[in-house]
Amino acid sequence: MTMAELTQAIRQHIDMEMDPEVACGMAEHALGFFGFYDRIIDNALEPTDRNLFYMFQDYDLLTTESEETTLWDGREWRIHYWRFKPELRERVEAYMSRKTQPVEVDPFGDVYGDGGGIWMRDGDKPTNPNAFTSDHWG
Repeated sequence: MTMAELTQAIRQHIDMEMDPEVACGMAEHALGFFGFYDRIIDNALEPTDRNLFYMFQDYDLLTTESEETTLWDGREWRIHYWRFKPELRERVEAYMSRKTQPVEVDPFGDVYGDGGGIWMRDGDKPTNPNAFTSDHWG
């Protein structure tokens, strides 16, 4: 996973209007833990970093796995890991190469009618149709 791919995935999943510098900072922070590895051990994370990883998991960017091992004294020990979703790179590439038709919205059109959702409350917001987790992508 490259910085550009993860930056685009973060913007796509969280907020397309997010400042690219903010998304790039989040991507750089997350990739700093992984280095050249495809997974990291959960114990390496501080609580604030773990919260970021949980947020990424909620947005379907990261997943967890665990393994058990037997210690020398016979006790079982469980190790938890974080890793990027295996299909994330393909989803980012598919999103980046898609062909879309630009939609022009007149912010002043139909003010007294439906208005195309101009007057929506936060609770009425539709889900992000461009997110990789929408029905359109999977």
